Amino acid sequence: MTKPSYTVPLGKIISEFRLEVLNNVPGAHDIPVTTSDINRPGLQLAGFFEYFGSDRIQLIGTVEMAYLQNLSFDERYASLDRYFSHEFPCVIIARGKEPFPEMIELANKYGKPLLRTDEETSRFASYLITYLNVELAPRCTRHGVLVEVYGEGILMLGESGVGKSETALELVKRGHRLVADDVVEIRKVSNRTLVGSSPDIIRHFIEIRGVGILDVKNLYGVGSVKMTESINLVVNMELWDTKKQYDRLGIHDEYTEILGIRIPSLTIPVRPGRNLAIIIEVAAINHRQKKMGYNAAKVLSQRVMSEIEKNSMSNSEA
Repeated sequence: MTKPSYTVPLGKIISEFRLEVLNNVPGAHDIPVTTSDINRPGLQLAGFFEYFGSDRIQLIGTVEMAYLQNLSFDERYASLDRYFSHEFPCVIIARGKEPFPEMIELANKYGKPLLRTDEETSRFASYLITYLNVELAPRCTRHGVLVEVYGEGILMLGESGVGKSETALELVKRGHRLVADDVVEIRKVSNRTLVGSSPDIIRHFIEIRGVGILDVKNLYGVGSVKMTESINLVVNMELWDTKKQYDRLGIHDEYTEILGIRIPSLTIPVRPGRNLAIIIEVAAINHRQKKMGYNAAKVLSQRVMSEIEKNSMSNSEA
């Protein structure tokens, strides 16, 4: 099965980074960017095009401009002509450098958008790569609720009507933040990190059965919501099944796999009278403790085993 590929229109990048457009190329804003890798074309300006990534945004900084400045007009024109004749989405000039007239001429000749930013080259490259990693990340959607609790991203999953939204609303009232309700868009931004967000159309809204749709941001203020959050813990909520054995100690770690990444998870049985918001808060704190190297269940187990060994030694001596 072919994995879906994602693109970002160049116009969105221009808008996001407030790039100055130096030439007029028809359809430039619709040019698709397909990779988060970028290229600084030092070797290409010197004439070496082997292994050239033609799908990468090209970033020219002080070093490249200084190299071109040291060439004669004919050498510079020939170098830029070779360079612009290859396929790539666009060229961005950093540090607000003034382009050579022949650079604009050849960019127009080959239909390449020429853009400019005042940012430092390395810093801009870092910002752009981070942005593209998120925009082009593999993604999926899950029916659930994503909240930030004590700095931990908690993804609550479960059947409709189990109480996810009500729990999220209670958490918001207790000072935590809502990221997404009902539909959570999940992106794999690295081999270890998943980031969740809400679709634009329902962002900051929450549905409470019997009450209707609520705008959390307007009800509780901008501090009650968040645009995105890393997913650190998955909480599977299910109606209490009297025939099922639930984990009472938490010694054995459970995981839920999303987009090939295993996320620590818990299964919390739901029944009337259980304060799920407090349970989620405690789960978030306990998860942070585990990440810092302290596992209460294992400490208790060690104490019990130590006590059993002491009693065994006392009985044998007697």
